[in-house]
Amino acid sequence: MEATAQEVDQAVRAAHAARGALADRAVRAAFLRTAADVLDGAKDQLVEAADAETALGPARLTGELARTTYQLRAFADVVDEGEFLGVVINHPDATATPPIPDLRRYKVPLGVIAVYSASNFPFAFSVAGGDTASALAAGCPVVVKAHPDHPALSELVAALLRRAAEQHGVPAGVVGLVHGFQAGVELVTHPLVAGAGFTGSVRGGRALFDAAAARPVPIPFHGELGSLNPVVVTESAAAERAEQIGAGLAGSMTLGVGQFCVKPGLVLAPSGAGGDRLVKALTDAVSDTEAGVLLDHRMRDNFVAGVAERAALPGVEAPVTPGAGGEHTVSAGFLTVPAARLAEPGAHDLLLEECFGPVTVLARYEDDAEAAAVLSRLPGNLTATVHLSAGEAAGEDGRGAELLAELTPLAGRVLVDGWPTGVAVAPAQHHGGPYPATTSTSTSVGATAIERWLRPVTYQGTPEALLPPELRDDNPLGLPRRFDGRLER
Repeated sequence: MEATAQEVDQAVRAAHAARGALADRAVRAAFLRTAADVLDGAKDQLVEAADAETALGPARLTGELARTTYQLRAFADVVDEGEFLGVVINHPDATATPPIPDLRRYKVPLGVIAVYSASNFPFAFSVAGGDTASALAAGCPVVVKAHPDHPALSELVAALLRRAAEQHGVPAGVVGLVHGFQAGVELVTHPLVAGAGFTGSVRGGRALFDAAAARPVPIPFHGELGSLNPVVVTESAAAERAEQIGAGLAGSMTLGVGQFCVKPGLVLAPSGAGGDRLVKALTDAVSDTEAGVLLDHRMRDNFVAGVAERAALPGVEAPVTPGAGGEHTVSAGFLTVPAARLAEPGAHDLLLEECFGPVTVLARYEDDAEAAAVLSRLPGNLTATVHLSAGEAAGEDGRGAELLAELTPLAGRVLVDGWPTGVAVAPAQHHGGPYPATTSTSTSVGATAIERWLRPVTYQGTPEALLPPELRDDNPLGLPRRFDGRLER
Protein backbone atom coordinates (compact mmCIF):
# COMPACT_ATOMS: atom_id res chain seq x y z
CA MET A 1 0.00 0.00 0.00
CA GLU A 2 3.03 2.28 -0.09
CA ALA A 3 2.14 5.44 -2.00
CA THR A 4 4.50 6.49 -4.77
CA ALA A 5 5.75 10.04 -5.19
CA GLN A 6 3.31 10.39 -8.08
CA GLU A 7 0.39 9.26 -5.91
CA VAL A 8 1.36 11.74 -3.19
CA ASP A 9 1.53 14.48 -5.79
CA GLN A 10 -1.91 13.54 -7.13
CA ALA A 11 -3.43 13.59 -3.64
CA VAL A 12 -1.93 16.99 -2.83
CA ARG A 13 -3.01 18.50 -6.16
CA ALA A 14 -6.55 17.17 -5.72
CA ALA A 15 -6.68 18.74 -2.26
CA HIS A 16 -5.29 22.01 -3.60
CA ALA A 17 -7.99 22.06 -6.29
CA ALA A 18 -10.69 21.62 -3.62
CA ARG A 19 -9.80 24.82 -1.72
CA GLY A 20 -12.47 26.93 -3.38
CA ALA A 21 -15.24 24.57 -2.30
CA LEU A 22 -14.39 25.31 1.35
CA ALA A 23 -14.53 29.09 0.95
CA ASP A 24 -18.15 29.32 2.14
CA ARG A 25 -18.27 28.99 5.93
CA ALA A 26 -21.82 27.63 5.81
CA VAL A 27 -20.69 24.82 3.54
CA ARG A 28 -17.75 24.02 5.82
CA ALA A 29 -19.94 23.84 8.90
CA ALA A 30 -22.52 21.67 7.16
CA PHE A 31 -19.80 19.34 5.84
CA LEU A 32 -18.32 18.90 9.33
CA ARG A 33 -21.71 18.08 10.84
CA THR A 34 -22.53 15.63 8.07
CA ALA A 35 -19.14 13.99 8.53
CA ALA A 36 -19.95 13.49 12.22
CA ASP A 37 -23.35 12.02 11.35
CA VAL A 38 -21.89 9.65 8.76
CA LEU A 39 -19.23 8.41 11.19
CA ASP A 40 -21.83 7.91 13.92
CA GLY A 41 -23.99 5.98 11.47
CA ALA A 42 -21.11 3.61 10.71
CA LYS A 43 -20.16 3.18 14.39
CA ASP A 44 -20.38 -0.60 14.56
CA GLN A 45 -18.35 -1.10 11.39
CA LEU A 46 -15.74 1.44 12.44
CA VAL A 47 -15.27 0.05 15.96
CA GLU A 48 -14.96 -3.49 14.63
CA ALA A 49 -12.34 -2.42 12.08
CA ALA A 50 -10.42 -0.41 14.67
CA ASP A 51 -10.41 -3.21 17.23
CA ALA A 52 -9.18 -5.72 14.65
CA GLU A 53 -6.12 -3.54 13.97
CA THR A 54 -5.39 -2.05 17.41
CA ALA A 55 -6.84 -4.43 20.05
CA LEU A 56 -7.87 -1.36 22.09
CA GLY A 57 -11.27 -2.88 22.81
CA PRO A 58 -14.82 -1.88 21.81
CA ALA A 59 -15.52 0.17 24.94
CA ARG A 60 -12.44 2.38 24.56
CA LEU A 61 -12.92 2.72 20.79
CA THR A 62 -16.62 3.54 21.03
CA GLY A 63 -15.79 6.35 23.44
CA GLU A 64 -13.00 7.62 21.24
CA LEU A 65 -15.26 7.66 18.18
CA ALA A 66 -17.81 9.69 20.15
CA ARG A 67 -15.04 12.13 21.06
CA THR A 68 -14.10 12.39 17.39
CA THR A 69 -17.60 13.17 16.15
CA TYR A 70 -18.00 15.65 19.02
CA GLN A 71 -14.85 17.42 17.81
CA LEU A 72 -16.25 17.68 14.28
CA ARG A 73 -19.48 19.22 15.53
CA ALA A 74 -17.62 21.52 17.92
CA PHE A 75 -15.55 22.91 15.07
CA ALA A 76 -18.71 23.38 13.02
CA ASP A 77 -19.95 25.60 15.84
CA VAL A 78 -16.65 27.51 15.79
CA VAL A 79 -17.06 28.08 12.05
CA ASP A 80 -20.64 29.30 12.48
CA GLU A 81 -19.66 31.72 15.24
CA GLY A 82 -16.86 33.27 13.17
CA GLU A 83 -14.79 34.67 16.04
CA PHE A 84 -11.79 32.63 14.85
CA LEU A 85 -11.47 35.02 11.89
CA GLY A 86 -10.21 37.72 14.27
CA VAL A 87 -11.86 40.61 12.43
CA VAL A 88 -10.45 44.02 13.46
CA ILE A 89 -11.41 47.27 11.73
CA ASN A 90 -9.73 50.65 12.27
CA HIS A 91 -11.07 53.71 10.48
CA PRO A 92 -8.67 56.55 9.62
CA ASP A 93 -7.56 58.75 12.50
CA ALA A 94 -5.50 61.76 11.43
CA THR A 95 -5.09 62.89 15.05
CA ALA A 96 -3.14 59.78 16.10
CA THR A 97 0.67 59.80 16.19
CA PRO A 98 1.54 58.55 13.66
CA PRO A 99 -1.77 58.93 11.75
CA ILE A 100 -3.80 55.71 11.36
CA PRO A 101 -5.02 54.90 7.84
CA ASP A 102 -8.03 52.69 7.10
CA LEU A 103 -6.94 49.19 8.25
CA ARG A 104 -8.98 45.98 8.19
CA ARG A 105 -7.57 42.67 9.42
CA TYR A 106 -8.79 39.09 9.42
CA LYS A 107 -7.43 35.58 8.96
CA VAL A 108 -7.37 33.41 5.86
CA PRO A 109 -6.66 29.68 5.42
CA LEU A 110 -3.08 28.58 4.71
CA GLY A 111 -3.86 25.99 2.05
CA VAL A 112 -3.34 22.23 1.93
CA ILE A 113 -2.42 20.72 5.34
CA ALA A 114 -0.49 17.49 5.81
CA VAL A 115 -1.80 15.46 8.76
CA TYR A 116 0.24 12.63 10.30
CA SER A 117 -1.92 10.13 12.17
CA ALA A 118 -1.08 8.87 15.65
CA SER A 119 -0.82 5.22 16.59
CA ASN A 120 -2.55 5.42 19.97
CA PHE A 121 -5.73 7.26 18.90
CA PRO A 122 -7.02 5.62 15.69
CA PHE A 123 -10.02 7.96 15.62
CA ALA A 124 -9.34 11.13 17.64
CA PHE A 125 -5.80 11.79 16.33
CA SER A 126 -6.10 10.11 12.96
CA VAL A 127 -7.90 10.61 9.64
CA ALA A 128 -10.94 12.37 11.10
CA GLY A 129 -9.20 13.61 14.24
CA GLY A 130 -8.54 17.03 15.65
CA ASP A 131 -5.92 18.09 13.11
CA THR A 132 -8.21 17.23 10.20
CA ALA A 133 -11.32 18.73 11.83
CA SER A 134 -9.59 22.00 12.71
CA ALA A 135 -7.94 22.29 9.28
CA LEU A 136 -11.22 21.74 7.44
CA ALA A 137 -12.89 24.24 9.77
CA ALA A 138 -10.24 26.79 8.84
CA GLY A 139 -10.97 26.19 5.15
CA CYS A 140 -7.91 24.02 4.47
CA PRO A 141 -8.09 20.70 2.60
CA VAL A 142 -6.01 17.91 4.08
CA VAL A 143 -3.87 15.02 2.96
CA VAL A 144 -3.49 12.46 5.74
CA LYS A 145 -0.53 10.13 6.09
CA ALA A 146 -2.14 7.02 7.55
CA HIS A 147 -0.52 5.30 10.50
CA PRO A 148 0.71 1.78 9.63
CA ASP A 149 -1.00 0.34 12.72
CA HIS A 150 -4.49 0.93 11.31
CA PRO A 151 -4.38 1.22 7.49
CA ALA A 152 -7.75 -0.42 6.77
CA LEU A 153 -9.55 1.76 9.31
CA SER A 154 -7.88 4.83 7.78
CA GLU A 155 -9.21 3.95 4.33
CA LEU A 156 -12.70 3.40 5.72
CA VAL A 157 -12.78 6.71 7.60
CA ALA A 158 -11.41 8.63 4.60
CA ALA A 159 -14.11 7.15 2.38
CA LEU A 160 -16.82 8.22 4.84
CA LEU A 161 -15.42 11.78 5.02
CA ARG A 162 -15.39 11.99 1.22
CA ARG A 163 -18.99 10.78 1.11
CA ALA A 164 -19.94 13.55 3.54
CA ALA A 165 -18.05 16.13 1.46
CA GLU A 166 -19.79 15.20 -1.76
CA GLN A 167 -23.19 15.69 -0.14
CA HIS A 168 -22.31 19.41 0.03
CA GLY A 169 -20.71 19.75 -3.39
CA VAL A 170 -17.18 19.55 -1.99
CA PRO A 171 -14.82 17.48 -4.13
CA ALA A 172 -13.71 14.14 -2.66
CA GLY A 173 -10.10 15.29 -2.98
CA VAL A 174 -10.64 17.61 -0.01
CA VAL A 175 -9.50 14.65 2.14
CA GLY A 176 -6.55 12.79 0.67
CA LEU A 177 -4.95 9.69 2.15
CA VAL A 178 -1.50 8.20 1.56
CA HIS A 179 0.40 5.31 3.13
CA GLY A 180 4.06 4.64 3.79
CA PHE A 181 7.14 6.15 5.40
CA GLN A 182 8.49 7.74 2.23
CA ALA A 183 5.06 9.15 1.45
CA GLY A 184 5.26 11.06 4.73
CA VAL A 185 8.53 12.62 3.65
CA GLU A 186 7.21 13.43 0.18
CA LEU A 187 4.16 15.03 1.76
CA VAL A 188 5.95 17.48 4.04
CA THR A 189 8.24 18.61 1.20
CA HIS A 190 5.54 18.99 -1.46
CA PRO A 191 5.50 22.61 -2.67
CA LEU A 192 1.70 22.86 -2.45
CA VAL A 193 1.54 21.74 1.18
CA ALA A 194 1.22 24.83 3.39
CA GLY A 195 1.39 23.36 6.90
CA ALA A 196 1.56 20.11 8.84
CA GLY A 197 0.19 18.52 12.00
CA PHE A 198 1.94 15.54 13.59
CA THR A 199 1.47 13.31 16.62
CA GLY A 200 4.16 10.72 17.28
CA SER A 201 7.71 10.12 18.42
CA VAL A 202 10.40 12.70 19.09
CA ARG A 203 12.67 11.10 16.50
CA GLY A 204 10.11 10.94 13.70
CA GLY A 205 8.56 14.30 14.47
CA ARG A 206 11.88 16.08 14.67
CA ALA A 207 12.96 14.65 11.29
CA LEU A 208 9.77 15.94 9.65
CA PHE A 209 10.04 19.27 11.48
CA ASP A 210 13.58 19.71 10.12
CA ALA A 211 12.39 18.79 6.62
CA ALA A 212 9.59 21.36 6.85
CA ALA A 213 12.07 24.04 7.92
CA ALA A 214 14.60 23.11 5.22
CA ARG A 215 12.18 23.54 2.30
CA PRO A 216 12.82 26.39 -0.15
CA VAL A 217 9.65 27.85 1.35
CA PRO A 218 9.49 26.67 5.01
CA ILE A 219 6.08 25.80 6.41
CA PRO A 220 4.67 25.69 9.96
CA PHE A 221 4.98 22.22 11.49
CA HIS A 222 2.82 21.65 14.54
CA GLY A 223 4.19 18.46 16.06
CA GLU A 224 3.39 16.69 19.31
CA LEU A 225 6.50 14.62 19.99
CA GLY A 226 6.72 13.30 23.55
CA SER A 227 6.13 14.18 27.17
CA LEU A 228 7.11 12.97 30.65
CA ASN A 229 4.22 14.78 32.39
CA PRO A 230 5.77 15.24 35.85
CA VAL A 231 3.77 15.05 39.06
CA VAL A 232 4.80 16.60 42.39
CA VAL A 233 3.26 15.31 45.61
CA THR A 234 3.97 17.54 48.58
CA GLU A 235 4.87 16.08 51.95
CA SER A 236 1.68 17.51 53.45
CA ALA A 237 -0.46 16.04 50.67
CA ALA A 238 1.10 12.60 51.16
CA ALA A 239 0.50 12.78 54.89
CA GLU A 240 -3.10 13.79 54.29
CA ARG A 241 -4.21 11.32 51.58
CA ALA A 242 -1.38 9.04 50.43
CA GLU A 243 -3.70 6.11 49.69
CA GLN A 244 -5.98 8.19 47.48
CA ILE A 245 -3.04 9.64 45.54
CA GLY A 246 -1.43 6.23 45.07
CA ALA A 247 -4.64 4.69 43.74
CA GLY A 248 -5.23 7.65 41.42
CA LEU A 249 -1.71 7.46 40.07
CA ALA A 250 -2.10 3.74 39.36
CA GLY A 251 -5.29 4.36 37.39
CA SER A 252 -3.74 7.17 35.38
CA MET A 253 -0.42 5.52 34.48
CA THR A 254 -2.04 2.21 33.45
CA LEU A 255 -5.02 3.72 31.59
CA GLY A 256 -5.05 2.41 28.03
CA VAL A 257 -2.02 0.22 28.88
CA GLY A 258 -0.04 3.42 29.46
CA GLN A 259 -0.40 4.49 25.83
CA PHE A 260 -1.60 8.06 26.39
CA CYS A 261 0.61 11.03 25.58
CA VAL A 262 -0.31 12.58 28.95
CA LYS A 263 0.53 9.51 31.08
CA PRO A 264 2.33 10.62 34.26
CA GLY A 265 5.85 9.29 33.71
CA LEU A 266 7.72 10.87 36.62
CA VAL A 267 6.38 11.42 40.14
CA LEU A 268 8.26 13.37 42.79
CA ALA A 269 7.10 11.83 46.07
CA PRO A 270 8.46 12.67 49.51
CA SER A 271 10.64 10.40 51.61
CA GLY A 272 9.22 9.47 54.98
CA ALA A 273 6.03 7.87 56.22
CA GLY A 274 3.61 9.64 53.87
CA GLY A 275 5.65 8.71 50.82
CA ASP A 276 5.94 5.12 52.04
CA ARG A 277 2.16 4.88 52.31
CA LEU A 278 1.83 6.25 48.79
CA VAL A 279 4.25 3.60 47.48
CA LYS A 280 2.30 0.85 49.22
CA ALA A 281 -1.01 2.06 47.79
CA LEU A 282 0.51 2.27 44.32
CA THR A 283 2.01 -1.21 44.71
CA ASP A 284 -1.34 -2.70 45.69
CA ALA A 285 -3.23 -1.01 42.84
CA VAL A 286 -0.70 -1.74 40.09
CA SER A 287 -0.33 -5.34 41.23
CA ASP A 288 -4.06 -5.79 40.58
CA THR A 289 -3.78 -4.45 37.02
CA GLU A 290 -4.10 -7.08 34.31
CA ALA A 291 -1.52 -7.41 31.53
CA GLY A 292 -2.45 -5.59 28.34
CA VAL A 293 -1.64 -5.47 24.65
CA LEU A 294 0.38 -2.59 23.19
CA LEU A 295 -0.45 -1.29 19.75
CA ASP A 296 2.23 -3.22 17.89
CA HIS A 297 5.21 -5.48 18.53
CA ARG A 298 7.70 -2.70 17.86
CA MET A 299 6.21 -0.70 20.73
CA ARG A 300 6.14 -3.80 22.93
CA ASP A 301 9.81 -4.52 22.22
CA ASN A 302 10.75 -0.90 22.96
CA PHE A 303 8.80 -0.97 26.23
CA VAL A 304 10.35 -4.22 27.44
CA ALA A 305 13.86 -3.04 26.55
CA GLY A 306 13.26 0.43 27.96
CA VAL A 307 12.06 -0.66 31.38
CA ALA A 308 14.84 -3.25 31.66
CA GLU A 309 17.48 -0.62 30.92
CA ARG A 310 15.99 1.76 33.46
CA ALA A 311 15.60 -0.91 36.15
CA ALA A 312 19.29 -1.82 35.80
CA LEU A 313 20.50 1.65 36.82
CA PRO A 314 22.18 1.97 40.24
CA GLY A 315 19.78 2.79 43.05
CA VAL A 316 16.67 1.95 41.02
CA GLU A 317 14.20 -0.48 42.54
CA ALA A 318 11.04 -2.05 41.12
CA PRO A 319 8.34 -2.63 43.76
CA VAL A 320 6.20 -3.92 40.87
CA THR A 321 8.33 -5.05 37.94
CA PRO A 322 7.13 -3.80 34.54
CA GLY A 323 7.92 -5.74 31.39
CA ALA A 324 6.76 -8.62 29.23
CA GLY A 325 3.52 -10.33 30.17
CA GLY A 326 2.39 -13.12 27.88
CA GLU A 327 3.48 -13.62 24.29
CA HIS A 328 1.78 -10.43 23.12
CA THR A 329 1.14 -8.54 26.37
CA VAL A 330 3.01 -6.36 28.86
CA SER A 331 2.70 -6.05 32.62
CA ALA A 332 2.36 -2.71 34.35
CA GLY A 333 4.84 -1.67 37.02
CA PHE A 334 6.80 1.20 38.48
CA LEU A 335 10.32 2.07 39.50
CA THR A 336 11.63 4.04 42.46
CA VAL A 337 14.84 6.05 42.70
CA PRO A 338 16.29 8.63 45.11
CA ALA A 339 15.61 12.08 43.65
CA ALA A 340 19.24 13.01 44.28
CA ARG A 341 20.18 10.65 41.42
CA LEU A 342 18.17 12.82 39.01
CA ALA A 343 19.26 16.20 40.31
CA GLU A 344 22.60 16.06 38.47
CA PRO A 345 23.43 15.00 34.88
CA GLY A 346 24.49 11.38 34.48
CA ALA A 347 23.37 7.87 33.61
CA HIS A 348 20.04 8.41 35.37
CA ASP A 349 19.04 10.98 32.74
CA LEU A 350 17.32 8.05 31.01
CA LEU A 351 14.67 8.24 33.72
CA LEU A 352 13.84 11.75 32.50
CA GLU A 353 12.83 10.43 29.08
CA GLU A 354 9.36 9.16 28.19
CA CYS A 355 8.89 5.39 28.20
CA PHE A 356 5.74 4.57 26.21
CA GLY A 357 3.66 2.00 28.08
CA PRO A 358 2.37 1.20 31.59
CA VAL A 359 5.29 2.37 33.73
CA THR A 360 6.12 5.39 35.86
CA VAL A 361 9.11 6.45 37.94
CA LEU A 362 8.79 7.56 41.56
CA ALA A 363 11.65 9.84 42.60
CA ARG A 364 11.75 10.10 46.40
CA TYR A 365 12.93 13.56 47.50
CA GLU A 366 14.30 14.58 50.91
CA ASP A 367 13.28 18.24 50.84
CA ASP A 368 11.76 20.94 48.63
CA ALA A 369 15.17 22.01 47.32
CA GLU A 370 15.89 18.52 46.02
CA ALA A 371 12.51 18.37 44.27
CA ALA A 372 13.16 21.78 42.72
CA ALA A 373 16.57 20.61 41.48
CA VAL A 374 14.92 17.73 39.60
CA LEU A 375 12.22 19.97 38.13
CA SER A 376 14.89 22.37 36.88
CA ARG A 377 16.33 19.60 34.71
CA LEU A 378 13.11 18.61 32.94
CA PRO A 379 12.38 19.32 29.28
CA GLY A 380 9.06 20.71 28.08
CA ASN A 381 5.87 18.74 28.74
CA LEU A 382 2.24 18.60 27.78
CA THR A 383 1.20 18.58 31.44
CA ALA A 384 2.55 19.09 34.94
CA THR A 385 0.61 18.15 38.07
CA VAL A 386 0.84 19.02 41.74
CA HIS A 387 -0.95 17.36 44.65
CA LEU A 388 -1.37 19.68 47.63
CA SER A 389 -2.78 19.42 51.12
CA ALA A 390 -6.00 21.26 51.87
CA GLY A 391 -4.04 24.03 53.60
CA GLU A 392 -1.57 24.40 50.74
CA ALA A 393 -4.42 24.53 48.23
CA ALA A 394 -6.00 27.32 50.30
CA GLY A 395 -2.77 29.30 50.04
CA GLU A 396 -2.01 29.17 53.74
CA ASP A 397 1.79 28.85 53.58
CA GLY A 398 2.58 29.89 49.99
CA ARG A 399 3.85 26.43 49.00
CA GLY A 400 1.04 25.88 46.50
CA ALA A 401 1.73 29.13 44.64
CA GLU A 402 5.45 28.42 44.73
CA LEU A 403 5.00 25.03 43.07
CA LEU A 404 2.66 26.39 40.42
CA ALA A 405 5.30 28.99 39.56
CA GLU A 406 7.88 26.20 39.19
CA LEU A 407 5.63 24.01 37.03
CA THR A 408 4.13 26.63 34.72
CA PRO A 409 7.29 27.07 32.59
CA LEU A 410 7.43 23.30 32.09
CA ALA A 411 4.04 22.55 30.56
CA GLY A 412 1.04 23.68 28.57
CA ARG A 413 -1.50 22.38 31.10
CA VAL A 414 -0.96 22.56 34.86
CA LEU A 415 -3.19 20.46 37.10
CA VAL A 416 -3.86 20.70 40.82
CA ASP A 417 -5.06 17.60 42.70
CA GLY A 418 -5.98 15.73 39.52
CA TRP A 419 -4.51 13.44 36.88
CA PRO A 420 -3.52 14.42 33.35
CA THR A 421 -5.07 11.50 31.48
CA GLY A 422 -8.35 12.60 29.95
CA VAL A 423 -8.01 15.66 27.70
CA ALA A 424 -11.36 17.42 27.53
CA VAL A 425 -12.40 18.88 24.18
CA ALA A 426 -13.30 22.38 25.35
CA PRO A 427 -12.66 25.98 24.26
CA ALA A 428 -10.21 26.61 27.12
CA GLN A 429 -8.21 23.43 26.58
CA HIS A 430 -4.52 23.58 25.72
CA HIS A 431 -2.86 20.39 24.54
CA GLY A 432 0.68 21.45 23.82
CA GLY A 433 3.76 22.62 25.64
CA PRO A 434 7.42 23.61 25.38
CA TYR A 435 9.67 21.48 23.19
CA PRO A 436 9.86 18.49 22.90
CA ALA A 437 6.22 18.22 23.95
CA THR A 438 5.37 20.23 20.84
CA THR A 439 7.24 22.14 18.15
CA SER A 440 5.08 25.26 18.48
CA THR A 441 3.08 27.15 21.09
CA SER A 442 -0.29 26.01 19.73
CA THR A 443 -2.78 23.37 20.88
CA SER A 444 -4.01 20.30 19.02
CA VAL A 445 -7.17 20.00 21.16
CA GLY A 446 -9.87 22.59 21.72
CA ALA A 447 -11.34 25.40 19.68
CA THR A 448 -8.11 27.38 19.32
CA ALA A 449 -6.52 24.47 17.40
CA ILE A 450 -8.01 26.13 14.33
CA GLU A 451 -5.52 29.01 14.66
CA ARG A 452 -2.69 26.77 13.42
CA TRP A 453 -4.07 26.73 9.90
CA LEU A 454 -4.74 30.46 9.46
CA ARG A 455 -2.66 33.54 8.70
CA PRO A 456 -3.62 37.19 9.21
CA VAL A 457 -4.06 39.63 6.33
CA THR A 458 -4.63 43.39 6.63
CA TYR A 459 -6.20 45.52 3.89
CA GLN A 460 -5.20 49.19 3.93
CA GLY A 461 -7.11 51.97 2.19
CA THR A 462 -9.25 49.46 0.30
CA PRO A 463 -12.54 50.71 -1.19
CA GLU A 464 -15.60 49.17 0.46
CA ALA A 465 -16.74 47.57 -2.79
CA LEU A 466 -13.48 45.62 -3.05
CA LEU A 467 -13.35 44.37 0.51
CA PRO A 468 -14.25 40.79 1.43
CA PRO A 469 -17.67 40.73 3.15
CA GLU A 470 -16.01 39.85 6.46
CA LEU A 471 -14.37 43.29 6.55
CA ARG A 472 -17.17 45.58 5.40
CA ASP A 473 -18.56 48.24 7.70
CA ASP A 474 -22.14 46.96 7.47
CA ASN A 475 -20.99 43.47 8.64
CA PRO A 476 -23.29 41.50 6.29
CA LEU A 477 -22.17 38.18 7.82
CA GLY A 478 -22.89 39.27 11.40
CA LEU A 479 -19.39 38.41 12.63
CA PRO A 480 -17.94 39.18 16.04
CA ARG A 481 -15.32 41.89 15.54
CA ARG A 482 -13.36 44.74 17.08
CA PHE A 483 -14.64 47.91 15.39
CA ASP A 484 -12.69 51.10 16.10
CA GLY A 485 -11.55 49.70 19.41
CA ARG A 486 -14.96 48.40 20.52
CA LEU A 487 -15.70 44.69 20.75
CA GLU A 488 -18.92 43.88 18.89
CA ARG A 489 -20.75 40.58 19.09
